Amino acid sequence: MERQTAHRDGASPVAGGARAAIGRIPIADVRPAVDGGRRPVKAVEGETFQVSATVFGEGQDAIGANVVLCDPEGHPGPWTPMRELEPGSDRWGAEVTPLSTGHWTYAVEAWSDPVSTWRRHARIKVPSRIDVALVLEEGADLYERAAGAVPQGPLRDLLCAAARALRDESRAPVARLAAALTPEVDAVLARYPLRELVTVSDPLPLVVERERALFGSWYEFFPRSEGTPERPHGTFRTAARRLPVIAGMGFDVVYLPPIHPIGTTFRKGPNNSLSAGPGDVGVPWAIGSSEGGHDAVHPDLGSVEDF
Repeated sequence: MERQTAHRDGASPVAGGARAAIGRIPIADVRPAVDGGRRPVKAVEGETFQVSATVFGEGQDAIGANVVLCDPEGHPGPWTPMRELEPGSDRWGAEVTPLSTGHWTYAVEAWSDPVSTWRRHARIKVPSRIDVALVLEEGADLYERAAGAVPQGPLRDLLCAAARALRDESRAPVARLAAALTPEVDAVLARYPLRELVTVSDPLPLVVERERALFGSWYEFFPRSEGTPERPHGTFRTAARRLPVIAGMGFDVVYLPPIHPIGTTFRKGPNNSLSAGPGDVGVPWAIGSSEGGHDAVHPDLGSVEDF
């Protein structure tokens, strides 16, 4: 099987256009998903949500998983490591945050983690003096391979130094192992894990909208109620003067009743009475008259340009 490692500060080498592979590390039940992925999940920019999946492997080898977000241009971002949500559950999760609006995708990658597998065995075998030389050499080889995916600099040097320590026969085996298990080395391997047998889930669609799509306070606003003593029937222009007051009450959105010409047949009067006088304007939901229908504006409110 081909070996794959992390690239470019944790960016995915396979997400962002690659089709899902059925591999040795199966991925199932990726969530959230709407209608099996046929419809997009929705979020707003800056909203954090959890992506989870069932991930498992054969045998006792350690595995890892991560989430990759692809932006609306199709560029994969740095991947987000996943953790097992409940020990032994095979259910992994991570929180991700899209930072701009548009049509995104996300996918889960799962992989065999040979370094973590080796560490687990080495912690048992080296103190017990079982195959010490073989175990330490295997670890040095893995650390050198992991270093190859790390950019030139102090972090790569740290992994190379750990590999040299594992081969340093002038030191006691336990000390050689300890030099490869420091918190500093842990941090580098968490950022640049050595990944084998990578499996990728099908990408799922994600629509990211502006924050107002998540929440807003709406105010039903009747423009015709915003008249003046000289002209009691309000217009779009007179109604516009009320908008700062409505915003000051904490509302984000105004929505209007129908603004179309109102029918005259069986027109209702005040307080929903069934008999209307000559000056009664009628109910705005009774749309349509000789002045026009759904594609026209009530002449007492103004013009389409005023709207």
